[in-house]
Amino acid sequence: MDTIASLFSFITTPVSWVIVQFHTVYGKIFGPDTGWAWGLSIVSLVILIRICLIPLFVKQIKSTRAMQTLQPEMKKIQERYKNDKQRQSEEMMKLYKETGTNPLSSCLPILAQSPFFFALYHVLNGIATGSTIGVINDSLLASARKAHIFGAPLAAKFTDGSSKVEALGASLTDVRVVTAVMIVMMSASQFYTQRQLMTKNVDTTVKTPFMQQQKMLMYVFPVMFAVFGINFPVGVLVYWLTTNVWTMGQQMYVIRNNPTPGSKAQAAYLERLTKHVTSHGKARKRSERTIIKAIVAKGRDRNEFERKFINGLNKAGLAAQADGSVVQSESQAAVQTEDGTATSAAAPKRQQPKRQSKSQRQSGAAAATGGKAAGDAPSSEPTSLSKSDEPEDAKPEDAKPAAPAKKQPGGGTRSKAQSGQRKGPQRPKSPSKK
Repeated sequence: MDTIASLFSFITTPVSWVIVQFHTVYGKIFGPDTGWAWGLSIVSLVILIRICLIPLFVKQIKSTRAMQTLQPEMKKIQERYKNDKQRQSEEMMKLYKETGTNPLSSCLPILAQSPFFFALYHVLNGIATGSTIGVINDSLLASARKAHIFGAPLAAKFTDGSSKVEALGASLTDVRVVTAVMIVMMSASQFYTQRQLMTKNVDTTVKTPFMQQQKMLMYVFPVMFAVFGINFPVGVLVYWLTTNVWTMGQQMYVIRNNPTPGSKAQAAYLERLTKHVTSHGKARKRSERTIIKAIVAKGRDRNEFERKFINGLNKAGLAAQADGSVVQSESQAAVQTEDGTATSAAAPKRQQPKRQSKSQRQSGAAAATGGKAAGDAPSSEPTSLSKSDEPEDAKPEDAKPAAPAKKQPGGGTRSKAQSGQRKGPQRPKSPSKK
């Protein structure tokens, strides 16, 4: 390990200078020989390095998005050569070359910070052995050897013997407990970061070598940290644990605000976006308009979650535009009533007519026929040939009211049907032929 670290000795001087500058600031607050001053100096070094790597991280995101746009083509290749794995891999590599994408782009941040990691290890190893390195002189070396983090010296390792630990002014139990806890936390944070990427931010409908690579890293990296962590000084464990926590938080932010299309994270994001847009009636943020613009541009190539998002806007009376804005839909625009409440302007539902009884239908048909027989002319006085419309109460008392005749659909009246006769109009008998 010392041989590998010595290969990055060209960067040990800049790294040691940065640590000393941060130590000068924190030493005035917590004291120059405390573990807080040296520990926070290492944490600040991590933050500074990760801020410098943000452009590389943005490039990684763009490369990942370019890989996602190739998912339909990858799926076609898989279906076409599903029985020939070698030809399938060749066609995948050909597609990567034609589009200029790289499935290994997710490893770029790790590769970029590797020189800083080994340089820090070389500096802390020099502190443990009592040798000056970079800009760390004898006085700073003595101060760093006195610094303890939760009882463990900054340069102590899990594999150190009791004599070496006692020379640094600590007990072997404290060193073993602190380093073991930090190794477990470092491995757990790395595993959670990779698992979050695989379970929430990956389109599971298409299986690619990129997915297999991420799945492998999810199990390989935690094991590597656990195995090599026992040989890392406490200061290096602080550095790597801080790096993992930063990466985890950075990835959570990206997954929440810019998820992979077709993933579970996109379903959750579009659900939140639907509620936000429908409550305000428009897309207020630039990032939201960018997402909506990309969804509208897909057209029929939208996935299930994107179609659900568009349908949700339509049900709310909104329509997504090609520029990413959201406007009121003309077909389902809301109108204001007199009391100020909003109602839908869509056509009302068709109501079925109320079903009438048989007697009501017969009386209605008789009334309509009677009106046509009279020529639809209004008459002020009833004639002797027409039935009086006056109620029975208005007739003279000495006149016995006649039983009301039963009206026929043809407009006439008939007597009660005799026994054995069929109801309704009778068919005339034809003359008998002799």
